[in-house]
Amino acid sequence: MNVCFLMYPWESIKSPENDTSLTLIHECAKRGHGVAICTPSNLTIRNSVTNAFCTILNRSEKIPASIKSFYKKTTTREEMLPLAGFDVIFMRAEPPLDPLMLNFLDSVKDDVFVINSVRGLREANNKLYTAAFEDPDNEIIPVTHVSKNKDYLIQMIEESKSDKMILKPLDGFGGSGVILIEKSAMGNINSLLDFYIHKKDGTSDYVILQEYIEGADKGDVRILILNGVPIGAMKRVPGDKDHRSNVSAGGTVAKHKLTAQEKLLCKKIGPRLVKDGLYFVGIDVIGGKLVEVNVMSPGGITYMNKVYKTKIQEKVVDFMESKVLERNAAFKRKTDLKRMVEEA
Repeated sequence: MNVCFLMYPWESIKSPENDTSLTLIHECAKRGHGVAICTPSNLTIRNSVTNAFCTILNRSEKIPASIKSFYKKTTTREEMLPLAGFDVIFMRAEPPLDPLMLNFLDSVKDDVFVINSVRGLREANNKLYTAAFEDPDNEIIPVTHVSKNKDYLIQMIEESKSDKMILKPLDGFGGSGVILIEKSAMGNINSLLDFYIHKKDGTSDYVILQEYIEGADKGDVRILILNGVPIGAMKRVPGDKDHRSNVSAGGTVAKHKLTAQEKLLCKKIGPRLVKDGLYFVGIDVIGGKLVEVNVMSPGGITYMNKVYKTKIQEKVVDFMESKVLERNAAFKRKTDLKRMVEEA
């Protein structure tokens, strides 16, 4: 199996032991699969064929067990390769999503197993996907408003039954730009909304205003879902000086056993994720409610592995291998049937 990881540059990995993408790459290399890496900016078309300027990992007979050693000792080479020649394209690029990248992938999506699917990425690349989930009684989704109309947002804050709400940019990630607002500090709301909505170039951005869920100050739960089923979870606890629980924002992790409500949530959204081709996602949950769906580069494998002494990446690569076998078997069957017709 040959896998192309569409991600950030190989040389930009700062903390190998904590990098989910590198953990997946390491597992592929351990199994003898070919691995190449390319960034969204390195996609190109030559003679009507979509190619990528790839960083190819040189194969080695002995793969270091330590991911840190693997990263340090692995040698690479550069080569332009056709994307349709790969068995799997694994999306691991960081948000925000580059729509041009998806246009390139459109040309090969029928030839390669893309995880996550191009259609799914288009629909779910930002927080609108979560906000638009069908949940009229707000059983699994907190009350959410998405707008760039400042007057409307202020009205929603004033009408909210809670004294607290969460404000965040629509295209933020890693906890960036997430702030807690309170009705008791309404004097700052105008300037905050101006800052979030209006850009220096005269354009404007959408923001998300979301119901504050009690217990959010104690952290959230990151759940990794593979093919619609949860495969790992961890509690993320905010640091002393930050309300955000993201590890990148100073949060810490702890073991977490899924509650009945969280299991129900996963059961409700799992089929929709699979239907949309979102096979490997990370969801953030607070108080049993879905706060965010991460579809581009969900992280957390390394931290869950440490907490539970497991290897979640094995399940992910097992799934990739099974999908490639299915596709190859379907192609062989179709080829054999066509040959039978031609030879009749």
